Amino acid sequence: MNHPAIRKGAVAIITGAAVGIGYAIARRVAREGMNIVLFDRDAVALDVATHALLNEFPDMKLLAIEGDVTCESDRHQLYEKSCEFGEVSLLVNNAAIIKGAGPWDGISKWRTLMDINFWSVLTLQQLFVETMFSQSGAAAIVNLGSKEGITTRPGNAAYALSKAAVKVLTEQLAHELREKVGDRISAHLLIPGYTFTPMNFPGMTRDTQKPHSPWTADQVADRLVKGMAEGDFYIFCEDNEASWELDQRRMQWAADDMIQNRPALSRWHDGYSDKFADYIADIADK
Repeated sequence: MNHPAIRKGAVAIITGAAVGIGYAIARRVAREGMNIVLFDRDAVALDVATHALLNEFPDMKLLAIEGDVTCESDRHQLYEKSCEFGEVSLLVNNAAIIKGAGPWDGISKWRTLMDINFWSVLTLQQLFVETMFSQSGAAAIVNLGSKEGITTRPGNAAYALSKAAVKVLTEQLAHELREKVGDRISAHLLIPGYTFTPMNFPGMTRDTQKPHSPWTADQVADRLVKGMAEGDFYIFCEDNEASWELDQRRMQWAADDMIQNRPALSRWHDGYSDKFADYIADIADK
């Protein structure tokens, strides 16, 4: 049985929905009979996605809206048209970019990434949650996190920070929703692993062969629906190289940096990298 927010005839809104994980989620919940709102700034990709979905699900109700999550008027257009489309039971804040900035790079690079990856999540959440309160049916908000927002690997500080911020925001949202309406409206943090998407493989096409290591976007979408049905808040996805057990060890090591007063990001520190290798040695080859 699905999470009650994923139900026939209700409206699912997905941002960044034209390709990748966003499109896969749209396709997955369309199989459950939901009415879909696709929101994306790429008009060409949005048109392709719309035709593909309607070809696969000819009886579905679909609304495609071209817009930018960082634009206030576009966000309000998404809100108004979605509410006119039907009862909104699912909001998936998926839109994000990965190209970011380092700790002392210019503020413009930071602002661009944070506007897309964090501020749009917060503002869309603010727009739709009051509407969900006013409805009688169950609803859910899914925000896209990242393992880089938990273990905060070096190399792209802005991206790691944005996903850490989304994690904390969604945790706080889940708590406040639980206190206010019990389980009628829930929040979930979807945490993909290495996934075969245009974000990770720029320039990929529908004919690009998937390497072994990443999961498909469809696998991530399936995990989302399964995790929501099981009542999970943290919905983790593995990939074909990093098992769930390995992910757990990585997260535990990151948390222990504080508890054991190790250097920041000690997993990548010359003085601790061998210790980390020993820590995961018993599972590394599984």
